[in-house]
Amino acid sequence: MKKLILAVALAATLAACAKRPDAIVQADIPMQAYTNLGCPQIAQLHTTEKKKLDDLSKQQISAANGDAFGVFLVGVPIGSVAGGDKEGEVAVSKGKVSAMESAALSKGCKL
Repeated sequence: MKKLILAVALAATLAACAKRPDAIVQADIPMQAYTNLGCPQIAQLHTTEKKKLDDLSKQQISAANGDAFGVFLVGVPIGSVAGGDKEGEVAVSKGKVSAMESAALSKGCKL
């Protein structure tokens, strides 16, 4: 019985850990949000959003590393508890980048 409780507690703790950016699924953002823009505008927004995604990904990696370290030392995902988990923001940013790339492709723009 003690082993079962320990296994459930461990599974719950690991489930609360921050995901790595590459494991986060992008949010569903329609490309129509960007098809009314010209190629230069899409390219500018794409560059800005890619930089934001890179920054968020670095923060998410730090949160995931902090969680792994915290779970190893004290059994608590420290990065997520401290508010470092940026999973939602990474998902939205990935969705925007993908939508911009699809819009640019449909318009024949180069990014």
